[in-house]
Amino acid sequence: MDDELGKRAGDFREVAMPTGVLRVSTDAAASLPAYPLDALLGFGARANAKRGFLFVSKVLGKHWPSRPGVMAGLHDALAAQLPPGLPGPAVFIALAETAIGLGQGVFEAHLRRAPEHEALFLHTTRYRIEGAPLIEFAEPHSHAPRQFLHLPADPALHALFLRARTLVLVDDEASTGTTFRNLAAACRTLNPALEHVHLATLTNFMGAQAANALAGGIGLPVSHGAALNGSFEFTAGESFPETAPAQVVGAAGGVAVGGAFGRAGLSQSLTVPAATVDTLASMAAPGERVLVLGTGEFMHAPFLLARALEERGIDVRVQSTTRSPILEWGAIGSRLAFADNYGEGIANYVYNLLPGQYAHVFVCHETPANDALRDLAAQVGGRLVHFRSGRQVDVADGAAS
Repeated sequence: MDDELGKRAGDFREVAMPTGVLRVSTDAAASLPAYPLDALLGFGARANAKRGFLFVSKVLGKHWPSRPGVMAGLHDALAAQLPPGLPGPAVFIALAETAIGLGQGVFEAHLRRAPEHEALFLHTTRYRIEGAPLIEFAEPHSHAPRQFLHLPADPALHALFLRARTLVLVDDEASTGTTFRNLAAACRTLNPALEHVHLATLTNFMGAQAANALAGGIGLPVSHGAALNGSFEFTAGESFPETAPAQVVGAAGGVAVGGAFGRAGLSQSLTVPAATVDTLASMAAPGERVLVLGTGEFMHAPFLLARALEERGIDVRVQSTTRSPILEWGAIGSRLAFADNYGEGIANYVYNLLPGQYAHVFVCHETPANDALRDLAAQVGGRLVHFRSGRQVDVADGAAS
């Protein structure tokens, strides 16, 4: 879809979009050859005065339907870029909401590569777990700038966090490094013994000057692994479309979230019950296309389900809903809106998904079934799949109509 958007000269793109002009240059020598620009991302326009563009990843399973096998390969590639000999234990932190699945995938790939190493996974969140201690930091350019990191409630995992010597921060993109610096500073306040920070991202657009400034700002050695390296500049237009807020601070006391899937810490891989995979696989006839649709911050378990279905020979894609408002333009070919299933009262969206596009859509959610989820399922002709925990998954009797 993005092929017609801009001028091309080697690895340089100039993209004129409704919110401004984006110029992107890539460094092929410093990037992984398996992930050229067009295979990795497209370009989108955001209704955001702070940042009017978006790199639309084709391998995150978020705004674009992605093949789970390709995603798994990327997880392995980023885990392989961790420098050898990093001091342990390591804490992996994925940044909400876009990179939650990516971060958990990289963490699990690391566990497979180095099962003898102690490691902990956490992801940041826009929500609060009642009674759980947390730290807060800012993601300045985001539509939802407040982020929270809950400390593990389990004593052993809490101790592991405090013993960590390496901090691995995972996001879809690195540009200024401000969010990384804010989060690393918050973690060092709790654990001053941290010795090294590693950044794992799909794209690294920081450049040498910003990378050096980041290491100086954090005060620790910083390494960086990415699928694609380069730089960009954006010239904003004169005006931006108005959009509803993507975060309602202090208005979400009743949000029903827990820590079972990564908010409160995990030291081992997630699994999807084999019975759930059997049930859903039996619904797909040979040749039918299937979409596994995660919701909001609930991304990794749906990916694991999609990967298991793919290994059964099913033609499956995975993506997720989001709170991020993006214009229908460029790599965003369509947009469906629905109410927020987490209860904050803000608009949520699913992109590049048209009714009837798939024979089956499995809408995976961690929150209890509610009107918002039923509305989403009705719009896409989907079936609700409620992950009550890593071991208990309820599949609705029929697809919504």
